[in-house]
Amino acid sequence: MTRRIRFDLWTFVLIAAWAVLLVLLVWPLSSILRASLLDNETGAFSLIHYVEIFTIKAYQRAIGNTFIAGFGGMAGALVLGVTLAFVTTRFRIYGRALIQTLAVVALVSPPFIGAYAWIVLFGASGVVRKGLASIGISIPPIYGVAGVILVFSLKFFPHVFLITSGALAAINRSVEEAAESLGVPPWKRLFTITFPLILPAISASALLTFVLSIADFGTPRIIGRDFNVLATEAFNLFSGEVGGNPGMASALSIALIVLSMMVVFGQRWVLRKNVYYSNLIKKPERQRASGLKSVGLHVLAYAIVLMGALPAIIVVLFSFRRTSGPVFQPGLSLQSYEKVIATVSDPIWNTLMFSSVAVVAIVISGTLIGYLISRRPSVATGALDALLMVPYIVPGIVMGIAFITRFNNPPLALTGTGLVIILAVYVRRLPYSARSVAAALKQVGPNLEDAAISLGYSPGKAFMKVTVPLILPGILAGALMSFVTAMNELSSSLVLYVGRTITMPVRIYMSVMDGEYGTASALSTILLTMTVIAVYGAFHLSGRKESALL
Repeated sequence: MTRRIRFDLWTFVLIAAWAVLLVLLVWPLSSILRASLLDNETGAFSLIHYVEIFTIKAYQRAIGNTFIAGFGGMAGALVLGVTLAFVTTRFRIYGRALIQTLAVVALVSPPFIGAYAWIVLFGASGVVRKGLASIGISIPPIYGVAGVILVFSLKFFPHVFLITSGALAAINRSVEEAAESLGVPPWKRLFTITFPLILPAISASALLTFVLSIADFGTPRIIGRDFNVLATEAFNLFSGEVGGNPGMASALSIALIVLSMMVVFGQRWVLRKNVYYSNLIKKPERQRASGLKSVGLHVLAYAIVLMGALPAIIVVLFSFRRTSGPVFQPGLSLQSYEKVIATVSDPIWNTLMFSSVAVVAIVISGTLIGYLISRRPSVATGALDALLMVPYIVPGIVMGIAFITRFNNPPLALTGTGLVIILAVYVRRLPYSARSVAAALKQVGPNLEDAAISLGYSPGKAFMKVTVPLILPGILAGALMSFVTAMNELSSSLVLYVGRTITMPVRIYMSVMDGEYGTASALSTILLTMTVIAVYGAFHLSGRKESALL
């Protein structure tokens, strides 16, 4: 007797979810792989592009630079983030709420805005460099590998701070006290007891910051100058004159994906080999430091978060400065905002419209997919959950190239429309909503929903009437964080936009590249303001700062 497959609401949701991801994720990425395996001139199968990656020095240098940027940004973020987390969780630091706020400001501001702000301060005509030069002190400009790593470190350390803070607060203090009673000195306890216990959190934040660093396009492009990485090389090849080199750009994109996946699997291998467990019998307590130690800890904590938030602060302040071309003049003025309103208001409306439409679709589908993952475990939903990891790994520039390669011809000729940007943002940010809903459902048992079904409600009605109200904070938090990241999307939009579909991040990037620093400051301030408002809403609705960001 054959078993009949039961088709209910969630079966159709599962089929639809797979269809969406196959069309908007797997299909475009397959075009990248296909293009990388074809000769540009003959169209025949060829490995020439991959051979060139390992034989042409420019590409070898780009791979090396990508590793340098990734590991440099990761190392800097780990040092700053773990240090700040340890200081704030183990010692009484006044103004912890302010420290968290400043860390969040650094977190939500786009990396390319940070790069631009550091140019304003320490670029060739930076105000700090000019001020130091006036008193006879000469320092090199920030351009190059050191500047890229500095920006990545200060931009991404809040991820490490938020993740490791929670882990440090969950350590069983008795384990550390036992080591102390055995005469183990403080620094040895830190590296042999404390850090191994929070290794999963450290490795997770390290993976996140590495992937974010190698996927970032704006910072190396703006501040790197001759420091080309895989993302910038792929963009240069794709957008070059006379049609570019799409085959080589695709091969470099595949290399970037493979590099990200290698790090993901490496992180999992480290966790599998080195994981330590402890029960939270005795919660850690923050110590009260005194004298010079207290002063030093406070200076250290505030110095880290102020350096991270400095780019956002500088951008806001300089948006009210007078400008003459690329040069800021003494005195305050609203001329930059007047110019934005008069000439570049379209990017603001495009950003709001594209982000809003994408987020509405993200909330609806992400809520349904999150429910499938959490409440309907199966091989199909497990594979769907794994597939949702791909948008985390694939850099935006790669996704943009994949979309323009796949959707440039019939039957889905979407290139040049706002819809293609919306779809790219949708598939890249869908995991935020799905993961947030799945996490919220773990805290809500299925009993009430089952009871509603037993009383005659259909599964869909029970879900809408019972489950959705219970997980509404998680839904809204995921939606707002999707909105924040959608508004700040640069990499994919830079490949996909045309004149009428330009967004704020793209316009800011172009303004910086053209030396229109006043316009860039005003637009950046508007973008930061919208971002902070959305993040505040996410914090308020989620109830916990960490849950809204992780």
